[in-house]
Amino acid sequence: MTGTLYIVATPIGNLEDISPRAARTLSEVDFIAAEDTRVTLKLLNHLGIKKHLMSYHAHNSSHSGERILERLSSGENCALVTDAGTPAISDPGETLAAMCALAGAEVIAIPGPCAALSALQVSGLPSGRFTFEGFLSTSRKSRAAHLEELRNERRTMIFYEAPHKLLRTLRDLRGALGDRRASISRELTKLHEQTLRFTLADAISHFEATPPRGEFVIVLEGARETAPETFDIERALELVETYRGGGMKLRDAAQRVSAETGAPKNLLYNLASGSAARGLRRPDASPEDRGD
Repeated sequence: MTGTLYIVATPIGNLEDISPRAARTLSEVDFIAAEDTRVTLKLLNHLGIKKHLMSYHAHNSSHSGERILERLSSGENCALVTDAGTPAISDPGETLAAMCALAGAEVIAIPGPCAALSALQVSGLPSGRFTFEGFLSTSRKSRAAHLEELRNERRTMIFYEAPHKLLRTLRDLRGALGDRRASISRELTKLHEQTLRFTLADAISHFEATPPRGEFVIVLEGARETAPETFDIERALELVETYRGGGMKLRDAAQRVSAETGAPKNLLYNLASGSAARGLRRPDASPEDRGD
């Protein structure tokens, strides 16, 4: 009988995040396929588990994948782990899972920590619909093509990035997509975990002054709907006052209503603050309504 490939999520920093099911699976399988056997050995030692480890990573995925498939075909069970987080997500485990599925071997996920989802949860950006984009290519041409595809993407976008490439990525995102809201998390679940919420322009300024350290997840606001040609300014001002009544600052309320209605943010701010209360005109009003 063919064995089973278990895709096991492991902690991304805090060892307490290992689930009882994940620990049990690691202890019960016949062998473990690991991105870096040295890293996985530390986790197994922490759990008090002794198990045969096989190296499986991007540079040997073809050869090691065949060996794993052979062992599964003989009835052995395998746990696939990455250095941290969920395997097969922006990870060579994707190839192994596909090979096993095509060969008819059972593939079972043991869910757990995932940096992309953890960063999204704390981002403060819309999470109802999102797209995971992984690492941007280092090739200028491929990167430019990727960013062009995302220009009109309205879902929240999630990217991974290394510290020495972070500034370039932030600059490229701003250049291609404009200045948008972004949440940038680093060292998730670790001692120096931090989430910063900026616009891309402010993020660039921050990391120019403070060199990036740690592994980063960028959560980026999607493209907004095209602003309508006309809008009801009176209704927009009512929304501003509603949000202010809920405790929101005037500037933030004006920005939110601008995004929702298409009304210019500065116009809303000035009208709501009383500096332009007289002479209020609706852009879609008739000459008689405007008094012209």
